[in-house]
Amino acid sequence: MTEQSAPTEFDVIVIGAGPAGEVAAGRLANGGLKVAIVEKHLVAGECSYYACMPSKALLRPGELLEEAKRVPGVNEAVSGSLDVAAALARRDEVIHDLDDSAQLPWLEDRGIELFRGAGALEGERTVRVGDQLLTAAKAVIVSTGTGAAVPPIEGIKEVDIWNNRDATIAKVAPKSMIVLGGGPVGCELSQAWASFGVDVTLVEPEARLLMREESFAGEQVASSLQKNYGVTVILGSGASRVSQADGLVTVELSDGRKLEAEKLLMATGRKPMVEGLGLDSIGLEDGYIKVAENMSVVGHEWLYAIGDINGRILLTHMGKYQAWIASECILGNPVAGIAEPYGAPRVTFTDPQVAAVGITETGARQSGIEYEIVEVPTSATAGASFYGKGTDGTCRLIIDTTDGTIKGATFTGFETAEMIHAATIAMVGEVPMDRLRHAVASFPTRSEIWLRLSEKYESQRQSPLK
Repeated sequence: MTEQSAPTEFDVIVIGAGPAGEVAAGRLANGGLKVAIVEKHLVAGECSYYACMPSKALLRPGELLEEAKRVPGVNEAVSGSLDVAAALARRDEVIHDLDDSAQLPWLEDRGIELFRGAGALEGERTVRVGDQLLTAAKAVIVSTGTGAAVPPIEGIKEVDIWNNRDATIAKVAPKSMIVLGGGPVGCELSQAWASFGVDVTLVEPEARLLMREESFAGEQVASSLQKNYGVTVILGSGASRVSQADGLVTVELSDGRKLEAEKLLMATGRKPMVEGLGLDSIGLEDGYIKVAENMSVVGHEWLYAIGDINGRILLTHMGKYQAWIASECILGNPVAGIAEPYGAPRVTFTDPQVAAVGITETGARQSGIEYEIVEVPTSATAGASFYGKGTDGTCRLIIDTTDGTIKGATFTGFETAEMIHAATIAMVGEVPMDRLRHAVASFPTRSEIWLRLSEKYESQRQSPLK
C-alpha cells in the first residue's frame, strides 16, 4: 500500500474508514470497481477503538460480577472485587492497543487502496490527501462520522475534560468522576467506571435518564446505577460553571450545589466531523450533510454521505445499512431503504439493558396513530428464572389498533439486547399480533416473552373495558 505511487484515478473514493466506510468500500470493490479509501486516524473507526467496542469491554466485568451474585451456588464462589488492571488489559486487547494493522489485509485482499491522511473535497469528484490529488469517475462517499460535542458552559475551556475517547481508553481508574449527560454514553460509562471502584456522580439536567426512551427505562437504569453500582444520580439540574484547581474539577450546578472530582467526563452529545472536509468547494455549508433516500446529496448526485455524518440516525448498524444502500445505487442496483421509517433498533448496554426499536408511547401520541400498550415484566417466563434473577425489567409493545402491527418495542432487563431483533423483524415484516401468536417460542427460554405479550394482547382485546 504505497501512497505516493498509487494511481490518482478511481471509480469511487471513500473518505472515512469507519464501519460504514469500510462496508461501502468492500461492497464496491467486490462489485468490480476500483476503490480508494481515505483515513486520517485508524481503519475501523470510532466504534471499534473509542466507543461501542471498548465501552462494552469495560462494562462486561462488572455486569458479569453482578449476575454471578444473583445466582445461588455461584454467589458463594465470588469474593473480592474486580481486577481493574486485568479488565483494562482485556479492553486493550479488544481495541488492539489502538493499532489498526490487523484491519489492513481485509482492504488488501479486495484491492482497496488506502490513503493515510485527511481527505478534503476540491470540487466535483476530486479529493485531496496531503499532496496527492485523487479523482473519482463515479462517486465520492463521505463517511467521517461524529465527534464529542462540548456545550458552552462557563469555564469549560480552562478545564481538563474527558470525552468518550478519553474515558474508554484510560489506563488508570481515577478516584472520582463527574459525568455530565444522562444519555446512553453517560449511563454506560458511569456504570463501567463505578464497577471499577470509582466514585461516580452522574448529572442530567432533564427529569430522568435516557430521555429518548420510555420513561420506565430511564427510571430502572437510574435505580440500578444507584443501588447496584453506587453511582450518585442527580436529575433536573445542569452544570452552570466549571473550574479546576489542585487536581480537582469543581462543577457548579444550576440549583446551587457544588461537586468535586478528579475527572469530568462530557457525555453531552455529538457533532459532525466536517472540519477541513472542503464542503464549501462544492457549495455546501459545514454541518450534517443532508441526503436523499439513496444517501446521495441532492444537487450533487455523485456525492454520498453515510453513517453519522448525515445526521439521520447516529448508530453504527444504521451506518452499515446506509453503506449497503449507497453502494448498491453506485453499482447500478438501486434498493429502496425501508428500515428508517420503522425506526432503528437501539441498545443502551447498562444493567438493566435498554433495547428498543420504533416509537415510544410519547412518539405514538405525537404521531396521532390509534394505539394500545401491551406490557409484561421481563421476568414473566420460566427461562427468566435462570438469567437476571431478581432484576427489574419491562417488555412493552406499542400496537397500532387499526391493523394489530407493532410500531414500537422496548425491552429492559438482563441481556435484552439479544431479544429485540425479533421485534425488529416483526415490524419490518408488518406481522400483526394475531399472526405472531402462531410463532411458537421454545420452553424454557426467555423468548417465551412473546407468548406472554401475545396472551396480554388477547386479554386486553377481550376485556369489556376495551
